[in-house]
Amino acid sequence: MRQTTKLVVAGIIVVLVVVAGVAAYLSTKPSGQAGTPSTITSSSTTSTTASSCCSASVVRIGFFANINHGQALVGLFNGDFEKALGGSVQIQTTLFTAGPTEMTALLAGKLDMAYVGPSPAVNAFIQSNGTGLKIIAGASSGGALFVVTDASGIKNATAGQITAQLEHKAFLAPQLGNTQDVALRSYLLKYGLVAGTNVTVQDTSNANIVTLLVENKSDGAWVPQPYASLILSKAKAHVFLDERSLWPGGSFSTAELVVSSSFLSAHSDVVERIVAAHVNETLWINAHLAQAATVMNATIAAQTGLGISPSAMNGSLATLSFTYDPLETSVQQQALNAYQLGFLGKTPPNLNGLFDLTILNQVLNRLGLPAVSS
Repeated sequence: MRQTTKLVVAGIIVVLVVVAGVAAYLSTKPSGQAGTPSTITSSSTTSTTASSCCSASVVRIGFFANINHGQALVGLFNGDFEKALGGSVQIQTTLFTAGPTEMTALLAGKLDMAYVGPSPAVNAFIQSNGTGLKIIAGASSGGALFVVTDASGIKNATAGQITAQLEHKAFLAPQLGNTQDVALRSYLLKYGLVAGTNVTVQDTSNANIVTLLVENKSDGAWVPQPYASLILSKAKAHVFLDERSLWPGGSFSTAELVVSSSFLSAHSDVVERIVAAHVNETLWINAHLAQAATVMNATIAAQTGLGISPSAMNGSLATLSFTYDPLETSVQQQALNAYQLGFLGKTPPNLNGLFDLTILNQVLNRLGLPAVSS
């Protein structure tokens, strides 16, 4: 078969996956929540659509094709978010593969809002002297695993002798300073292992991490879902550590919804409607997890050409939860971890002003839900 024919067939397969996933979703989502599938427009279930909107004509939102950005994978691509804006605001989406690059775009004025891990959000806040952005809602908790290849000879964390198991090994993380990179380096440091001395840490894209571990070109990686489950399904590998085991109650932030401070100040009405759509999407996903998984998979396939097997998707969802609570205490600890690694300057990070949950709590109050404390 010629190369061009192969590409056409691959394209058809991806389209069929997307169409089947979205069709299944729309056929089961409750009345009033279905929207027209689109790569940049959406519509919402919130009660804010009745009033006139909005003070902006465009809102630019960044996201990852990661399961822990589930609200974006569903709401941005089925019509929910744009419906929340009354159809008067265009949503422009940009796909990123790691948070530091995404936050650079936000601080440069190329994004208005973003789904991002807590560590890059904290770093951007500090880089901008506390003026660049606000965390306005949480997105997910958990969904990060430290996986190792069978060929590495490494067993798992419960086997003890952590230093001896990991010393002089080579590990991968998505990008220097991103949430999983900080988690990996912080964990290694706890056991006297410092990157560049008695252990190696290489930063590369999530997709490349999967390839490298399948080919046994590294010993392991600390990665978010679905990449951890993809590694486990494609490579001869196993879980060394589920990051949830390191946190009280297994709860810690892996994704937040952030907004540039300037956009929040100028267009709080748009932000309020996006937050309302985000909360409603969170509630719907948690109540219809199997249906949401179909849509997430379809979106990931459409955005990356990478379909996820049902087993890998189920494995991903089993390790995380979706929440609008930003889990501030865990973010504070993650910031301290980053500081101890030398990422956040010479003084302990001051995160006063990073969280602004005013709009989130207004939305929750309208829905009769408990407020989130900051």
